[in-house]
This record gives sequence, C-alpha cells and structure tokens, in this order.
Amino acid sequence: MQTLCLALLLAAIFALLAAPVQGALRRALKRRPGLLFLAPPLLTAIFLAAMLQSGTPNTELLLIVFVYTLAPTLCCYLQGPAMAQRPGWLDFTAIALLWMPLEFPAGAAQLIAKHAQGFLHSVAYGIAILLGLILFLGFRGFPGMKYNPPRGWSDITVALAGYAITAPVLMLIGIWIGFIPGPRLPTAGAGKMAAAAAIIFAATALPEEILFRAMIQNLLMLRFGAGTRTLLAASVIFGAAHLDNGPQPLPNWRYMILATIAGYAYGKVFERSRTILSSTLFHCMVDWTKHFFF
Repeated sequence: MQTLCLALLLAAIFALLAAPVQGALRRALKRRPGLLFLAPPLLTAIFLAAMLQSGTPNTELLLIVFVYTLAPTLCCYLQGPAMAQRPGWLDFTAIALLWMPLEFPAGAAQLIAKHAQGFLHSVAYGIAILLGLILFLGFRGFPGMKYNPPRGWSDITVALAGYAITAPVLMLIGIWIGFIPGPRLPTAGAGKMAAAAAIIFAATALPEEILFRAMIQNLLMLRFGAGTRTLLAASVIFGAAHLDNGPQPLPNWRYMILATIAGYAYGKVFERSRTILSSTLFHCMVDWTKHFFF
C-alpha cells in the first residue's frame, strides 16, 4: 500500500507532462482561481492516507502539512492566475516555503515514528513537487519550465553529451577530495540495475530537476536574465541543498562541491534542451553511475 501511495503521486506528476492535462488545469484555474485552494486539503488528505498506511496518525503533523501546503498556495493566489513573464518576490517566497521545510524537517520529524520517517518524507516530497507544478505550471503559468515530453532526438543526445563530458570530471574530483572511493565493478544483476535506473529517474532525478531547474533556475532566469551568473547562482543553491546529506560528516562540503559542479552541468543541459527530461536523464545517469560503480 505504501508503494501504491507513492505511485499515485508519481502518476499525477507524470500526467502533467501531457499538454491536454496542462491546458485543462490552466483553463480551470483561470476561470475559477479559487479552485486553487482545493489543493491544500486534497494533498493533506493524501498525507493522511500515507500516515494511516504507515500506522502513524498524528493530528499535529497533519495540521503542519496543511499549513505547509496552504502557505505557498496563498503566495501564488495573491498574484493571480496569468501567463506570468517575470516572477515577483511572492513567487520566490512560495518556492522557499515548498523547499526549506523538506531540507530542514527536524521539528516535524520528531512527530513521526522512526520506521515511517523515510516513507512519509518521500510522500511529502511528492506532495511538494505536485503542488509546485500546480502553482507555477498551472496557475502562474511561467514560460520556460519545459515540462513536456522530448521533442526530438536532440533532447536525448544533449543529455548523453552532458554525461560524457561531465561524468569523468565528477569522478576524478570526487576521488581527489575523498567523496567517493575508487571505481569498482558492479555486483548487482542487470535486472536490478535496470530497476534502479527507473527508480532513480522517477523518484530522485525528476523531482530534483523540477524543483531546481524548472522552478528555481527558470524563475531566476526570468527575473535576472539568462547567463553564466544566473546559472552559477542556481548551481550553488543546488549544491547547498546537499550540505545536509551524508555519508560524510555534516555540513558535507565535499558533497556540495560535487553537487554544485553537477548542478551547473544539469542547468546547461536544461538551457539547451526543450524538455526537463533531458537534464533528468543526465542527472539519473550520474546518480546511477555513482551508486553502482563507486
């Protein structure tokens, strides 16, 4: 049942890749902006179902999740539905309200039994990404999010080229600074490695690319203009998000260095492609390589 809950969230996220689904959502929210406020209770209900599945119902945590989803919704609603061309401070506030509680969930984590923390954090991450798409793709309608399927082979080849150029650099620097050990041959079977690639793509790479490229980098570009400085800023933000990740002692500066370099490369591929799935594929290949070969 836990897998089903996460699968349904992913299905909704993938469904929004379809232009007819995006169009229907935009038209509905443009006609009746107040419909946006259905998102917080519906997403909170999903989290309630997840809590019940994990056997950890908690009224206080449920209220926190409702406020967590309501706050960014209100920030976007106050600006109105539109094909926004230039984000305002409330848009960046909404992104911060979506992202920061996921990075620093210490208070909420104390309300969750240890055995359920990983599952409920994954559900919360899925809720955040789905809400972000509803707010910025459906309601605010920012251009440049590139949330659509690939539009040609070039969207695949740009990801492969990015990987071929960047992966050796990340490997060498990672070994040099002691972030990863020397390379090794994988011991897992082909089936397990293929399944891991699918999981990394859907559960790690896609959510992170939606947040850090389609939302953060894209809105920075719309606000301050495209260019190296904006891409560097977005890359540093992506790198800083990995400071609280192991396995090295925290803050994990080694991880930040590698993630910043990778973030710059992902961002460059995002700029040059026509779909978010290009940088997602690139991101997935890097994570998959690290997982099985180092």
